[in-house]
Amino acid sequence: MDAVGVIAVVGACGPERLRYAKRLAQLTNRAFFPASRLAGSPDAAQEATVLASWTDPAAGAVVEVPDAVVATELIGTFADQEERARLIGLICVVDAAHLLDDLHRDDYLPLRDADSGIAAPMTARALLTVMQIEYASTIVFVGWEALPPFELATIMALVSHLSPFARLRLHRRTIEHVGATGPYVPGQSRPGWVSLLNGDFAPHMTDARVSAFRYEQVRPLHPRRLMTLLDRIEDGEFGVLVRSAGFCRLATRPRVVAQWEHAGQMFSLNPLSDDSRLADDEELLAVGQDLAFIGLRLECDRLAAAMDNAALTDAELAAGPMAWAGFADPFPIWQTATDRAD
Repeated sequence: MDAVGVIAVVGACGPERLRYAKRLAQLTNRAFFPASRLAGSPDAAQEATVLASWTDPAAGAVVEVPDAVVATELIGTFADQEERARLIGLICVVDAAHLLDDLHRDDYLPLRDADSGIAAPMTARALLTVMQIEYASTIVFVGWEALPPFELATIMALVSHLSPFARLRLHRRTIEHVGATGPYVPGQSRPGWVSLLNGDFAPHMTDARVSAFRYEQVRPLHPRRLMTLLDRIEDGEFGVLVRSAGFCRLATRPRVVAQWEHAGQMFSLNPLSDDSRLADDEELLAVGQDLAFIGLRLECDRLAAAMDNAALTDAELAAGPMAWAGFADPFPIWQTATDRAD
């Protein structure tokens, strides 16, 4: 049996997302499954693969994805079910006039636990939104007519920096043919921040108001100074930081590499790996800081200098880990995946 080709439609604006997905299905003669069919499921991504797998492979399917579905989990779920349903396109519908507001929302959505169906961890809506953009194969702008040309150019350039491999389209009355890109695989390098760290960052659209740069620093960060710097960043002292991500180390937790995750007003540090648990043939994930910054009117040199000031000084570095352990550390306590398994 041939696998069903599935186009998933995501986006922060529900009405616009539904309208586009439904129209796409009609014009391409694909089966259509709205988000309302998936929202009640304990695992909406899994439900999407099940529903799609029962459609005609010759026609394919369009699935409108609910808000509280993480893009990477959607991609991973389809990859696991590739023999039944393949994700061949991920279209993100972006309301151009409200994008910056969507990326700076401070509310959180509960994600459902696939086993129990109970709303479990809370995830920032801004992070869900930016990841939809980052992993999209095509980004369709709606509501763009309301923007002056220079503002639209800035918004499109920002999206191109967030998702440099995506095709950008202005929505008009007709819907363009959506070619297959896939199938999608779990290991994706689409996000702009990943491209920055990989050294192959080349967005299709640029604008003088949109900035992106890579920051590297081998010295650990002083947690108290980092927290103070984050407050300054949130206040807009260095411009509008829309997205930053990568890897870092806190001096108070020098053996652990953390995932730096920031979108709009949301910031978190999550442990990824512990040096003491690495096998002999495993390499360090990161030595110090390796971060990507993307934003509007960023003062990149000043921000990089401020990050340097948050790192340990010569005297602090020479004092060693025993002294670092006494530094004030306002960040939540970590528990690594290995610790939880133990």
